[in-house]
Amino acid sequence: MEIDNTPSSDEAKETDDDFAIVLELSEDDPHFDKKKKLLQNKGFNPKELVYLKSSSGPDWISTTLKVMLQIARIIQLDEVELYFGEDDACSSVEYYSPRNEVETLNSILSLLDISLSSGMCMQMNVLQELREAIIGMIRDFGDKNSVKTTFLENHSCGKEECLLQWGENNGITTRLQIAYVEGAGRGAIARENLNVGDIAVEIPVSTVISEELIRESNMFHILEKIDGISSETILLLWSMKEKHNCNSKFKIYFNTLPEEFNTGLSFGIDAIMALDGTMLLEEIVQAKQHLQTQYDSLFPTLCNDHPDIFPREVYTWEQFLWACELWYSNSMQVMFPDGKLRTCLIPIAGFLNHSIYPHILHYGKVDPATNSLKFCLSRPCSEGEQCFLSYGNFSSSHLLTFYGFLPQGDNPYDVIPMDFEAEQEDCTEGNPRLDWTTHMVRGTWLSNNHNIFYYGLPPPLLDYLRRAKNPMLQTKSLLQSNLENEMEVLGDLLYTFDCMMENLGETDLNDRENASWDVRLAEEFKDQQRRIVSSVLTSCHKGLRLVENELRKCMNEDTRG
Repeated sequence: MEIDNTPSSDEAKETDDDFAIVLELSEDDPHFDKKKKLLQNKGFNPKELVYLKSSSGPDWISTTLKVMLQIARIIQLDEVELYFGEDDACSSVEYYSPRNEVETLNSILSLLDISLSSGMCMQMNVLQELREAIIGMIRDFGDKNSVKTTFLENHSCGKEECLLQWGENNGITTRLQIAYVEGAGRGAIARENLNVGDIAVEIPVSTVISEELIRESNMFHILEKIDGISSETILLLWSMKEKHNCNSKFKIYFNTLPEEFNTGLSFGIDAIMALDGTMLLEEIVQAKQHLQTQYDSLFPTLCNDHPDIFPREVYTWEQFLWACELWYSNSMQVMFPDGKLRTCLIPIAGFLNHSIYPHILHYGKVDPATNSLKFCLSRPCSEGEQCFLSYGNFSSSHLLTFYGFLPQGDNPYDVIPMDFEAEQEDCTEGNPRLDWTTHMVRGTWLSNNHNIFYYGLPPPLLDYLRRAKNPMLQTKSLLQSNLENEMEVLGDLLYTFDCMMENLGETDLNDRENASWDVRLAEEFKDQQRRIVSSVLTSCHKGLRLVENELRKCMNEDTRG
């Protein structure tokens, strides 16, 4: 899961007449060159001063925020968002993704709060007005993208209530309650209205399950001598036994865990075969083979050599798979004050479900002042609303395999990778779109630009294919040679995705409601893949019509000439 990051833009400057917020792209950003070029395409510098002056006109707030948002959105782009970004200087992007927008708004809010807290600014009223406007934008964005939660009243939460009481007794503070919700099992519900910056849950490190805890167990001295064994493997082996320990400090936590996690790793043969035609089929098979190999390397040897510590009835393949699914689906990456990143289980916080419209973005860094993890809200959550966090920028295939669900809404990270045998050697300096070594597509409905030369498809992919056809191509002008090249590019994409759609086969709607959970989930994933491929095909067909129309115009002009 995601680690807390400090915004890279954290500076403000003041003159006698103006106060400026400095928005700066860090040179340590792994995509610095691409973001710098994108900023320059929009008319900005990597270090931009945005001057604040309330006397500049009645629309000064909207004008100032528009500039700040454009810059901050680019600074906050991740790799997938950057790849699919509409980097034509004339294109108008409302926002790149829900994650990016919430991150952007909060980064600006953080800058304003830093300036306000300094108390040195002569334009405090200006900063306060901007802050109120940003809070309003965060609230409006959340309201537009809120997810309706339907509670299941016929499910008891007795075990969960015991865990909340255990947490309170051990220093955990929470403003959430646990309930069963439709389509997601258990979820965390706000007990009261929570605003931006409020702490939904605070977890002392003493209640976190990490490798430090395992070092105290009687199995650690045996496992640490095994060459190549990871701390994560040691943790899951400890979990297999600890769940049966009646005297465990975490017994109440283990009591709340399900007997089956129902992730893609538990798919039966029918579900796996239902994935035929998708790359997920091979991914799940390989993942299960990897786990089986890992298990076979440890057992039955450990049981034979140390039967008192590794009893056979506990360390079965089924229980090993259960522990793997537990750690894949419930663990979080946590940065401790000593600078070490550790994989942990965090009681109560594990009830927070994932959403592409999360309330909580950052939660994986221990606060050294309190020695606790704080789950702070990046957007408001109303009383009775399910409080979501982000597990990370994951595709639906990853979420299905390791978490056992498909997210609601359009996941911007649902990409289909494109495999090319040879990399393009010729890169034009100054054009970062040609620096990409991997390419991908996603649903073209997520794009704002369906004009000629774009078609809703990712610009880096199109530029790669254009130059593969014609290395001398430099512009997107409506010349006959360019348009003919464009026809070939779109034709190749059509052929590729026609084959992909054929491999996916027809939609199977026969008695899906009565199918097993894994077959149903596999079919839903396959439906998503068909939708993405279908959107690419539609965009290619529309693109061909656009290009053919321009090519006819071009040839008619040549004939008249």
